[in-house]
Amino acid sequence: MSVTAGESWTSHGLKFHGLSLSGIRTSMAMPELSLSFDVAQAYPFVLNLKNFFLTHGHMDHAVGVPYILSQKAMTRQPKPRFYMPPSLVEPLTRIMKTWEEIEEHTYEYDFIGLKPDERVVLNDKYFVTAWPALHRIEALGYTLFEVRKHLAPEFRGLPQGELARLAREGRQINEIEEIPMVSFTGDTRIEFLDQRPWIARSKILMMECTYLDDKKSIEHARQWGHLHLDELLPRLSAIEAEKIVLIHVSSRYPTAMAERILQDRLPAAERERVVIFPGR
Repeated sequence: MSVTAGESWTSHGLKFHGLSLSGIRTSMAMPELSLSFDVAQAYPFVLNLKNFFLTHGHMDHAVGVPYILSQKAMTRQPKPRFYMPPSLVEPLTRIMKTWEEIEEHTYEYDFIGLKPDERVVLNDKYFVTAWPALHRIEALGYTLFEVRKHLAPEFRGLPQGELARLAREGRQINEIEEIPMVSFTGDTRIEFLDQRPWIARSKILMMECTYLDDKKSIEHARQWGHLHLDELLPRLSAIEAEKIVLIHVSSRYPTAMAERILQDRLPAAERERVVIFPGR
């Protein structure tokens, strides 16, 4: 598959399509929910989506924003919504004003700064919550929650007609459960795991892991706001995620080499749970 086409991966009934290579490109789309975490260089698989969640403003994560807006204008799509750290809104707006001046065209878009713990409702079943990531510049991570309704215990076993009557009377007969399905880090130091309790409980944790061995030290990784496998290994037992998907792995490690390193360094019990996203 070509780089521009990206790669697909499925888990827990959720489909992902994207690419992630440290310093080069990161964009992870969930086509069925019409969203993408980061946009890289605006590859074709993101051009028809509606909601974009930018983790931070570094170009390998966000440079494609103007092109997405250009393509949407050309194909007469509704204006998209870009969610991002608040400090990114003004400079990104400035960039778009410059492109409008160059092209003599006005674009329609919403750039929305999110604070930690703000929610973006996608539909009746899903919402996204922002939380602080720890990079060199202001950055956010995001968690996709699934909302599930269950009949409250005290009403179980009642006839359907009785439940309908109680609902008409305004009684709350359901319990609401919010399940963290996917957490996505963008670039961050390891302490992102401590920012919110639900991150490590997400069914799928997509997290950066730029360095895998002694080619670079932990100190180097931390200096640049990144994460080293040596920092993740001691934390694995405390992470409850059913799948840990590593993204942003350095190009120092071709995919076959990266997978060999993981096989050698991961505890045997973790080798099925921890994987590298196939699209790089």
